Amino acid sequence: MILSKRLQERRLAAEVSLEEAARVLRVKPLTIRRLEKAEVALRPVYVEKLLESYGAGRQEIEEFCALAEQANEPGWWYSYRDVVPSWFKAFVSLETGARTLRTYEPHYVTGLLQTPSYARACLRGGFPNEPESDLERRVELRMRRQDLLTGPDRPTLWVVMEEAVLHREVGSAEIMREQIEHLLEVMEQPHISVDIVPFAAGAHVGTCAPFTYFRFAEPELPDIVYSELLTAAVYLDQRSDVVAHLEAHNRLSLLTSARESKALLTRMRKEYS
Repeated sequence: MILSKRLQERRLAAEVSLEEAARVLRVKPLTIRRLEKAEVALRPVYVEKLLESYGAGRQEIEEFCALAEQANEPGWWYSYRDVVPSWFKAFVSLETGARTLRTYEPHYVTGLLQTPSYARACLRGGFPNEPESDLERRVELRMRRQDLLTGPDRPTLWVVMEEAVLHREVGSAEIMREQIEHLLEVMEQPHISVDIVPFAAGAHVGTCAPFTYFRFAEPELPDIVYSELLTAAVYLDQRSDVVAHLEAHNRLSLLTSARESKALLTRMRKEYS
């Protein structure tokens, strides 16, 4: 996405139109637009020809092509592609590169904070006919995603969940107790915040689908919001859409506090004892 944005900026600085750039590659203008929106891979041969037409020097072209080759290399999650829906692959990539993650989850504990047992029970419910081997690979992927929370460049994670999440017994009482204990532990980490919106909050702006907000360190990347449906997902980067979700997350967080959330988790842990 960063390279695509820079490629677009280089074209605009050279005052080359989409149509003129398309003629260089003998493609349609739509192809150039898709390249600049990171909707297709940046093929080094295309990048080289375009930068030459934009008046770039040889060193700049070689450095850009080298970065394009690196960007086209599959991520660590590529080996799980057989058990990852096509619409979710972009999510893992965005999650890995984000500096700030803000999540709203009304149904389950968010994936980055799930224990293996809780994750397995959730996935079994979502994929009831899945072979055991594929289910375990899904669990393994979910656990590997959590590595980003312990790395040197770990992002800030702010999770807002509904109290209903704690009352929905996933797997067994033992699994729920273990999951709640894990939430209480991670809440002590400075880069992780967990807010539980109580039933007493009544109707609120969060009565919608779960969503995740991504913010990146790189200025070329816009904030992005991901929202999941039953068989698909949407990625929103229009400012009005992103701001609406960001404001919703802010409003939801004001309906509780860290102290109240910990008290609720502690009470629910006792109920599952």
